[in-house]
Amino acid sequence: MSTAPDVRLHHARWTDVAALAELETRLFPDDAWSEASWWAELAARPRREYLVLEVGGRVAGYGGLDHGGEVTDVMTVAVAPEERGRGLGGMLVGELERAARGRGAEHLMLEVRADNGAALGLYEGRGFTTVSRRRGYYQPGSVDALVMRKSLSTKGAHDG
Repeated sequence: MSTAPDVRLHHARWTDVAALAELETRLFPDDAWSEASWWAELAARPRREYLVLEVGGRVAGYGGLDHGGEVTDVMTVAVAPEERGRGLGGMLVGELERAARGRGAEHLMLEVRADNGAALGLYEGRGFTTVSRRRGYYQPGSVDALVMRKSLSTKGAHDG
């Protein structure tokens, strides 16, 4: 994977927990994962896998998977607002796809807010399609969740 010199991806470490929780609170103030939630997620390895995106040595994004066999679920993808528009979300999703494929998954699933146009564009651009809608899933605000799926078979799969 090629990245800008100031961008680095690594597997989440215990030492990342405070920064992950802080960024999570900034991005999702109504339902952010706490430090305890992050500790629990990291303790669930190897089934759960999280990548941390650093820009200039600070946590600027993250993404995670729940490896469940032939179907892997994307648990979260997030990029700090000040770092958006640089292709970092696509970089994270690409690495998550590679990790899922490497563990034998045939399909990748995720949920996204129906009102999150940037995320929808990212996922649709990477070959995800909407398979269902969960009405009023995200609270507060009663925003629908779109359930999206991507085939990870090598035939026609986009991983770049």
